[in-house]
Amino acid sequence: MFGKVLIANRGEIALRIQRACRELGVKTVVVHSEADRDAKYVKLADESVCIGPPPSNLSYLNVPAIISAAEVTDAEAIHPGYGFLSENADFAERIESSGFVFIGPRPETIRLMGDKVSAKDAMKAAGVPCVPGSEGALPEVPKEILRIAREVGYPVIIKAAGGGGGRGMRVVHTEAALLNAVTLTRSEAQSFFGNPSVYMEKYLENPRHVEIQVLADSFRNAVYLGERDCSMQRRHQKIIEEAPAPGIAPRHIVRIGERCAEACRRINYRGAGTFEFLYENGEFYFIEMNTRIQVEHPVTEMISGVDLVQEQIRVAAGEKLRFKQRDLSFRGHAIECRINAEDPYTFVPFPGKITFYHPPGGPGIRVDSHAYQGYIVPQHYDSMVAKVIAYGDSRDQAIRRMRIALSEMSIEGIKTNIALHQELMQDAGFIKGGTNIHYLEKKLAAKGEVKKNN
Repeated sequence: MFGKVLIANRGEIALRIQRACRELGVKTVVVHSEADRDAKYVKLADESVCIGPPPSNLSYLNVPAIISAAEVTDAEAIHPGYGFLSENADFAERIESSGFVFIGPRPETIRLMGDKVSAKDAMKAAGVPCVPGSEGALPEVPKEILRIAREVGYPVIIKAAGGGGGRGMRVVHTEAALLNAVTLTRSEAQSFFGNPSVYMEKYLENPRHVEIQVLADSFRNAVYLGERDCSMQRRHQKIIEEAPAPGIAPRHIVRIGERCAEACRRINYRGAGTFEFLYENGEFYFIEMNTRIQVEHPVTEMISGVDLVQEQIRVAAGEKLRFKQRDLSFRGHAIECRINAEDPYTFVPFPGKITFYHPPGGPGIRVDSHAYQGYIVPQHYDSMVAKVIAYGDSRDQAIRRMRIALSEMSIEGIKTNIALHQELMQDAGFIKGGTNIHYLEKKLAAKGEVKKNN
């Protein structure tokens, strides 16, 4: 096991990684920007290093500064968390070449799965079902693009090969709009990701977003840890996640989970990862793999009893997985609400000072948060300030516990989206379960129309 790990992230995930390390008896080094100097996890770390001013490109994305911090503190490994540099193959490669261990997959694996075209090819070879679409990147010849779209069938979606986070994608309903959409998406792809390649997929009208959590070691041992439903989202950004996914037969999860674990063995995957799928009419369609820990990992931890962050660290330290698939079992139901510093309906970020902070508690309630009374939410980063997770023996109990937790939670001084979560916990569609990825957007649009008419 490592003696000291550097945490190259901020916010609740930095605190989450720190707690996992402390339980393993591992010392922690936290890097931080000037804006995060007073953060809780900075105060709790064994060592901390300021790596730059508030803007991310001058601090949390500053690779030389992070490597230097690891060198001066004698850290042995670097945990990237999620976001920032967590899926940057060049960063992982730089860490390894500098003599440190990257707590995540190998650089070549990140590259393979980071390019959506090569990722789909790898999944097809492993027998993982994919959304029908172009074979690889779209060609330059307009006639060929039109031909491919006719074969796939409208509507189609054009996606950036190096995309993520809901950027670099465009839905096309008619042939007349296709070529212009491809040109615009290529331009966006180059601007956002430095890679102009785009590909085409059939646009599924009413899918759910269901993902499979995996863990793998360096010895080609791999397991899946059930599924999560992340369909309650807006503009491709998740708001509520739950495990297991309501209404999907366990045998279907077993079948797709086994394929995901086999895919990990084939590509020699190492660490924690998530296979993301669109699920429609009883079929799974692979869309991408996230080669990092997910924001929503706590719901899987709650139903499986496995500490995913600790397992990431153990595997990176060279240990074999401590369990096989037959040793894993899943019990109960867990729901996570992302609490953001933003207007609950316009989603405009609302940074500022938290003048009062009271997190909920009680049976089955977990709160992952770096916030506290007096904490100043910076304007420079993601607006999430907490994750509230409710666990119950059944989905109904988890929902009831979440309602209580949200009613107890109090954050003053800034706006938050707690009111939206409270509304969704009473929503008939959510209570029934199995809503598609467009449900929340349509609900919010309808709400806006009612306000206009009044």
